[in-house]
Amino acid sequence: MSSMRKKIQKKFKTRGYSLKIDALNSILAFADQFPGDDEGEAIDLLLDHLQTENLNSSVVDAESVQGVINLLLGANDAAEEPTSNASSLAFIDAFLVPKYRYDSVKKQFIEHTSSLPVHGEASSKTEVYRERFMLLLQRVSRAELFSMPAFDAEKSQFDNSEISPIQSLVVQIGRKWVMGVISQLEDGHFYLEDLSASVEIDFQYKITTGFFTENTIILAEGEMQNGIFQVITCGFPPLEDRDKTLNTHSGYDFFGHGMLTKDDRIRLADLERQAVNETFVILSDIWLDDEEKVLGKLEKVLDGFESVEVVPSLFVFMGNFSSHPCNSSFGSYPRLRKQFGKLGRMIGNHPRLKESSRFLFIPGPDDAGPSTVLPRCGLPNSLTEELRDVIPNAIFSSNPCRVKFYNQEIVFFRKNLLYQMRRSCLIPPSAEETDDPFQHLVYTITHQSHLCPLPLMVQPIIWNYDHSLRLYPTPHTIVLGDTSEQKVCKFGGTTCFNPGSFSTDSTFVAYRPSTQEVELSGL
Repeated sequence: MSSMRKKIQKKFKTRGYSLKIDALNSILAFADQFPGDDEGEAIDLLLDHLQTENLNSSVVDAESVQGVINLLLGANDAAEEPTSNASSLAFIDAFLVPKYRYDSVKKQFIEHTSSLPVHGEASSKTEVYRERFMLLLQRVSRAELFSMPAFDAEKSQFDNSEISPIQSLVVQIGRKWVMGVISQLEDGHFYLEDLSASVEIDFQYKITTGFFTENTIILAEGEMQNGIFQVITCGFPPLEDRDKTLNTHSGYDFFGHGMLTKDDRIRLADLERQAVNETFVILSDIWLDDEEKVLGKLEKVLDGFESVEVVPSLFVFMGNFSSHPCNSSFGSYPRLRKQFGKLGRMIGNHPRLKESSRFLFIPGPDDAGPSTVLPRCGLPNSLTEELRDVIPNAIFSSNPCRVKFYNQEIVFFRKNLLYQMRRSCLIPPSAEETDDPFQHLVYTITHQSHLCPLPLMVQPIIWNYDHSLRLYPTPHTIVLGDTSEQKVCKFGGTTCFNPGSFSTDSTFVAYRPSTQEVELSGL
């Protein structure tokens, strides 16, 4: 009991709190209800909730603790039954993803609990860059090369590298490592910016794999010469193993599906391993206005899966759903509405699929919607009403969209990202490790922990919802719907693939989530 008291007091002290005796006793009684390792997780969860209470003092009393305990125990009782009977699939809209910002003083993430307006203030744009930078900086601080040991000065000097603030380059000499955002403050002159200052950089240097565009965050080694930081080598911040991230930041719902106990995670992992027959069929670019070519091919695909022994559990239809952009000059909305109805009836003619499969619709960059800004809301009800009447279990989600399959986290994103990233490159990508553009793309978005690290002038993003495009912790699977050729790439424990364009190339993907096996398919 004495060791547990010290453990609890240490956890609270780390987060800036001190406990009254009655509060400590209440926490001990609460922790006793959870066996083994769950005891520590329960205390962490209590602390996380306590921090959202906006306490008036750093000295925590029993009343504050008991209020949070009652809330947690009540939520646990209410969620216990649904959790055991929950579906294997959960769909998370981009506008419902929790927002966290990193507090560099407390060394922890703080959840944003108030409402987020779509039209942010000017300061919201600044926060986009600040939060992206802080997210990667705290990740880099744990990387072996850049984490400074508390002791052993020799190891600190020769085996580790310290990241210097850009502001310090004015007074420091010799080679230094800096981290910053690439920006073009003057035409033809590129700068590296961090939270302290900016410095002009010379782009004649060795780079690692990836697409280096404005807005990307890089680590660079070099030295100052005549007021310009001459870079010797540079690359993206090192990637962190997903399990290490989760162990470091336990108790946060980054993905948006809700928190699970350790027992729930073990149970779901076991169910996921057993679900070897589960299949997702993913198609991108389904031009419903091209009836003869596209709808005919789609019917062949549905016919094929209708006759298999175990039908797919999920069909993912990614836009564009029209061969012409649905902009202000697009005058065929009534016809497109009828085409969605026709698609619904086509699915309805396959009784096994209609009964046992789910159908997820994700809008493309040229589909109907309020604007082309990211994230995009789901397809409007006025277009999909007829389809909903026939297929009531159809889901019309945002772009990007997150799907949870038991414990597995999957992100779907429909955008012609490869073309735009290549076009926005400041220097040609390195061919030393790979000359495959898709691998360069996967390397970029995973290391940037962001689905779309393009300049905001190239791809506008709703400032207050930039967090919905984060890839942190790195998900198990990323699906990038793109008009480029089919590709699959496994990197850093993440499976990433492009199903190709169904309308132009007749390609699609059959994905088996239990084994993360990707089958590139086509007619």
